[in-house]
Amino acid sequence: MKKLLILLLVLPLMAAPARALDYTAPTPPPEAQALMPQTQERFGEGLLEVLKAVLPEIQPAVAEAAGICLALMAAALITSLAGTIPGCPKQAVGLAGALAVGTLLLRPSGALIRLGSQTVTEMSEYGKLLLPVMTAALAAQGGGTASAALYTGTAVFDAVLGALISKVTVPMLYLFLCLGVANSAVGEDMLKKLRDFLKWLMTWSLKLVLYIFTGYMGITKVVSGTADAAAVKAAKLTISGMVPVVGGLLSDASETILVSAGVMRSAAGVYGLLAILAICLGPFLRIGVQYLMLKLTAAACAVFGTKETAGLIQDFSAGMGMLLAMTGTMCLLLLISTVCFLKGVE
Repeated sequence: MKKLLILLLVLPLMAAPARALDYTAPTPPPEAQALMPQTQERFGEGLLEVLKAVLPEIQPAVAEAAGICLALMAAALITSLAGTIPGCPKQAVGLAGALAVGTLLLRPSGALIRLGSQTVTEMSEYGKLLLPVMTAALAAQGGGTASAALYTGTAVFDAVLGALISKVTVPMLYLFLCLGVANSAVGEDMLKKLRDFLKWLMTWSLKLVLYIFTGYMGITKVVSGTADAAAVKAAKLTISGMVPVVGGLLSDASETILVSAGVMRSAAGVYGLLAILAICLGPFLRIGVQYLMLKLTAAACAVFGTKETAGLIQDFSAGMGMLLAMTGTMCLLLLISTVCFLKGVE
């Protein structure tokens, strides 16, 4: 009888499952917390709620970008007309155009660069809080080796990418824009070569980190699975077109997220994914609006404006594209890592 009573007391403890549901994901920053959905059990429904909350917030950014682009087109038209005045020095026209474009774009571009850098930092800091939770959840399921490999790799790449963006690529982006303005003003070949070299260096530094990260994930065999071919193809095309510079690399890794949509049963994991997107989506869309508007403006100014003015606007558009690549890279790195944890937490 005594043994039976002991057994009845012990059985409930043995039957208690060690699930990720027992772990709580960290709370995102206040601005992102305001965007978090009420429904957090299903990832798809939660993502739609986050998008609905973010879209109204970017409407002022659209209006501001449209106003700046109209002013840029007016400046390009005026400088182009000034160049047709007999006796007007071409160098003076180029200098006036560079000053006009620089004056109109340096302030908003600087604000977006600071926003992108802050967003990358917030995602990196949130990842440092989320990943230990997911590691513990996966280890509790018996995946001690997998959780250690995932955590080590992601923590290293998170730290490397965050430091690379904040300490290297962001300062280089400021220098890239300044060189673009100087090159447009004086037309010096050396300035143009330095500008192009900085762009190449920023591009390949981000690509190198992504190549190594996806290679590590492939070696540890955590990025695998199959999904509906049409859905995967659509996602890859969307990401490849939306994110300049590294869109192709990110689109190749997007299958991981789609493949794992069916195993997102961890409350902590789903909350973490939605929190990462809540941190990233608003700034990403604001930067994306500026990028697309400047790209369209550069194309329009190439028709009726001077070559130097259109080229400088294109340089600012390329700078915003680099900023999109930075934020998108950090976001996808954390999303893919979290999903890889979720594939082992069922």
